[in-house]
Amino acid sequence: MNKIFTFSTLRIKGSHRSDRLSFSYTRLYLGSEQSVFAKSLRFVFKFNPKTNRMKFFIDTANLDDIREAYDLGILDGVTTNPSLMAKEGISGDANVKAHYKAICDIVDNNVSAEVISTDFAGMVAEGKELAKIDDKIVVKVPMIREGIKAIKHFTNEGIRTNCTLVFSAGQALLAAKAGASYVSPFIGRLDDIAFDGLDLIDQIVGIYENYGYGTEVLAASIRHTMHLIQCAEIGADVVTCPLKVITGLANHPLTDQGLAQFLADHAKVNG
Repeated sequence: MNKIFTFSTLRIKGSHRSDRLSFSYTRLYLGSEQSVFAKSLRFVFKFNPKTNRMKFFIDTANLDDIREAYDLGILDGVTTNPSLMAKEGISGDANVKAHYKAICDIVDNNVSAEVISTDFAGMVAEGKELAKIDDKIVVKVPMIREGIKAIKHFTNEGIRTNCTLVFSAGQALLAAKAGASYVSPFIGRLDDIAFDGLDLIDQIVGIYENYGYGTEVLAASIRHTMHLIQCAEIGADVVTCPLKVITGLANHPLTDQGLAQFLADHAKVNG
């Protein structure tokens, strides 16, 4: 006869942004041949969900992709980096700034433009020049010690910032303390080295909820649609990803099959 062992845990987490109760229920079944079977269920309830809506940014410097995403009516911003600018063949200070302006002319807000300097004075000088391009510009600053200082400086100047290349909760905490508008954890790159990037998103969201930081969690290095859906479940404020990930959300074979059947049935009776 099987023996049944039941374990349950209850965790309540509260903050001014959301209150979450999670309940884990596990039953262990000890079989006649000493084999063990486990069945687990986990429920999470949010009593005060975020009042803001999840934002979709597109991660590209390609103007055609940006226009296509914007025309969908769901685009909230754009993130770029030096690699994406190079991919489009954009070089030279004047051309780079002109390209940023062209992006700003397409979208309504939130265009992340990254500094190249790695010293405090250089980042501040570059960031101020980038901010002059358009009010939609968010200055993108790397998560390094000089970058933290620069973010604090920009915060005091009223310039929005996106702290990039974040790979730990400690880095995200520093960015929030400095007043970053956005913090960008790179989940795909963590997955590449056998770490769970989504766990980091969950950890950062929880820490920010604990203390009411205004910094928004911008999940970056999104590789596929499930990354995006899982970030939404966790509570990331923003995702940035290629166009194919955004449009991939619309795809489902049953939708295609259903539409084909509806059109075929209509054609049968209407000629």
